[in-house]
Amino acid sequence: MKKILVVSLVSAVLAGPAIAQVQVEDAWVRATVAQQKVTGAFMRLTAAQDARLVSADSPVAGKVEIHEMVMEKDVMKMRPVAAVELPAGRAVELKPGGHHVMLFDLKQPVRVGDTVPLTLVVESRSGKRESIEVAAPVRPLNQAGRADHGH
Repeated sequence: MKKILVVSLVSAVLAGPAIAQVQVEDAWVRATVAQQKVTGAFMRLTAAQDARLVSADSPVAGKVEIHEMVMEKDVMKMRPVAAVELPAGRAVELKPGGHHVMLFDLKQPVRVGDTVPLTLVVESRSGKRESIEVAAPVRPLNQAGRADHGH
């Protein structure tokens, strides 16, 4: 019996992790004003293995989507995307003016000092999904990110 257990454990270890682990850093949500029903969430994601951010959710919003900002004929446009690629070992910024998470149909205003819970869903190259719970502090409306992030 012990021999079977040891072989099973060794097989599981040799098979490697089924899910790409993702580190989330500097997550934050932009504060809203009264009656505002949308806001954005921003962060830096680093995957240990190739992966993709495929969805997000939050109990403070009726709908959450992953978006990108792109220039089309000299006009900046925002549109939803199916996923954001997370290459192994490379930090990917979700930031104002680029890829980000949009929270729609807010159930109440989000104010500086609040913390917004987010669930990120990441998919490994093999198609396995992992949910990551994030507690994102709310920052002022005019804040575009950390001043010291090196960009």
